Order: sequence, then C-alpha cells, then structure tokens
Amino acid sequence: MLNYLDIELPDDARQLQQRVRRFVEDEALHLIPACFEARRFPTELIPRFAELGLLGGTLPPDGTGGAGLTPMAYGLACQELERGDSGLRSFLSIQSALCMFPIYTYGSESQQRRYLPEMARGALIGCFGLTEPEHGSDPIAMELTATPDGNGWVLNGTKTWIGNGSVADVAVVWGRTPEGIRGFLVERDRPGFATRDIEDRLSLRAATVSELKFTDCRVPADALLPGAVGLGAALRCLTEARFGIIFGVVGAAMACYETALAYTKRRVQFGKPIAAFQLTQQKLVDMLTGITQGQLLAVQLGRLKAADRLRHQQVSLGKRANVAMALDVARTARSMLGANGIRLHYGVMRHAVNLETVYTYEGTHEVHTLAVGRDITGEAAFG
Repeated sequence: MLNYLDIELPDDARQLQQRVRRFVEDEALHLIPACFEARRFPTELIPRFAELGLLGGTLPPDGTGGAGLTPMAYGLACQELERGDSGLRSFLSIQSALCMFPIYTYGSESQQRRYLPEMARGALIGCFGLTEPEHGSDPIAMELTATPDGNGWVLNGTKTWIGNGSVADVAVVWGRTPEGIRGFLVERDRPGFATRDIEDRLSLRAATVSELKFTDCRVPADALLPGAVGLGAALRCLTEARFGIIFGVVGAAMACYETALAYTKRRVQFGKPIAAFQLTQQKLVDMLTGITQGQLLAVQLGRLKAADRLRHQQVSLGKRANVAMALDVARTARSMLGANGIRLHYGVMRHAVNLETVYTYEGTHEVHTLAVGRDITGEAAFG
C-alpha cells in the first residue's frame, strides 16, 4: 500500500483498510468501467458494504446498527473505496454521514429504531436533499417549503444533484418552515414525491445522481427530525461527509499515480522506458509528494477527530487541499499515458472527471477557501 513515509496507523484501521482494498480489487473494480459507461451505480455491491460494517460504521454499537469504527478506520475505508471510484466512496458518504448520522444525531428514538438498523444492513437506502437548482453555495436561501397542515406537513419544492436520489427509500430533506429551516424524513412512496435522474452528466457516472421534486407532498408529524433545527444542523452533516472526502480523494490520487508509474516503466520510447526520462521522473516525484502530504494531512485530521478536537474550518482546509492535489495528480497521470490516458481501460480519465465533481460538491473550492480565510482573519468575505 502506498505509504512512502511509513505513516504509523492503528492496527484496527489498517486491518479494515486491507479488507476494503481486497473488496474493491476483487469485487468492485471489474464492474466499474461498465457501470461508468452505463451511468449506473453497482447496487449489487451494497450487501458487501454492510458485511464490511461500513454503513453507519462510525455510529456507536448500541443496537442501532453502528459498528463503532474509529475516524481513522472509516477514513481509510473511504480512501480504498475512492481508489476504486468516487461513486463507491460517495455512496458510503451519503448513506452514513448524510443520512444515518442525522437520524442518529437529530432523530427521535422511534425514528432511530425504525431506520438505522435497516440502513446498516443496506436494506434501506438514504439520500440527502439540501442543494436546490438556484441555491448551491447559498443554502440559507433555499426555497423548498414545509407548511404545517393539521397533523403533518406539506412539502413543495425541488432539490437537485442528489446522490442516491432515485434508489433511496428515504430522503433526509431540508425545508423552510414558519419557524426556520428544519429537517424531515420523507419516504419515497409518499404521494407528491418524485425523482428524476440527471442523465447528461460526464462525471460520477458510476453513481446515482438525481433531482427530487415535491408537489404538495404530505408527510406525517413524526417525519420531522426533532433535533434538526436550523441550517447549522444540515452543515454539521456535511462536515461529517467532507471528512470522508479528505481521505477518499487520496485513494483516487493513489490509483492514478500507480497506473502512471506502471505504464511509464513498461512504455518504451526512443529506445528506453519513458520512466527513465528526467521529466517523467519529476512528474512522478511531484505526484508522490502531493499524495504523501495529503496522507499526512488526512491522518492528522483523523487524530483530531478521534480526540473530539476537529473544527469544521480544519475540515474545509483538508477538503480544499486534498481534492486540489488529487485532481492535479489525475490530470498529470492522464498526460503521462498519452493517448491511452483517455481510455476507460486505464481509469485515470475516469478518476479525473470524477474529481472535477468532488472539487465543487459539498462546498466548492472557493467557498472552502473563504471559510478558512474567515477563520484566520476574522473577516467574512461572503455570507
């Protein structure tokens, strides 16, 4: 496993990393190219996510489905999943950090008992509805409304770019009520709730990405997440998901680096392997340096999270830095493979276009820049 500085990792985290790597290599990778072409998430792998204890894995093992994974173990699992494809890590992020985490954190005891064990088994799939067609980086301006009506609520509005949207059994949806922004659990069979896949995307094709449409969608009173009050509750979920991204994109960069290294060692031009040329070696060294720095950053943030000292601004710094690094590594690897760099067979272009999405979702590069900027200067440049 790529760990150039022999970074010390806890045994439990390393063991889970090894198990997830074997799962990706033996069971997932051969499916990904066809799924990418067909714009399909490999749902047949969901039971294996559950068997590995990944779904809601960081939740406490208190009977609601959690496995009590440490932040480091969870992060390294994300790294290995995204080493396969961003769609694999994205599925885990949505199910665990964006759906099971808010149900556990903000939900009632009955909501937790109803949903979490089934979600941990992969029998129920969730999605997270925050982004709207006109409100991505500015969610406080959301337009979806939740209006109290008798013994329940009526939802009207649209959410877009929703991972797992059309395969989800339950959606965690954020809407504007007379008292402010609140979170709701909306099951997919509710009248007035419809989904539509976004089919013309050129990235994250081995994933499900959808639009959620609510038209006079009536939900019962107990659909309200009692503790999900205000936009801050939704943003806390995003912080959980971004932590996984920080590790995940290192895996995508590793895959691209390893592909480029192997290719340049066997590709002969001008009478010798192109790995023997100075410019090729400089690119490989720069790639390895970036990956190693990203690994160190991810590990330190994992340690802070385990000590309950991780701040959301530090997560913004990590997401910003590591996604930019991974995207640069993927682009460099693509160029090193020449014409073969655009072939699906080699994977580097697939990683590169996936990372273009990761660069802007769950907070754009620019928004994370300004979040860190506000933290270090005390001056707000936006919002």
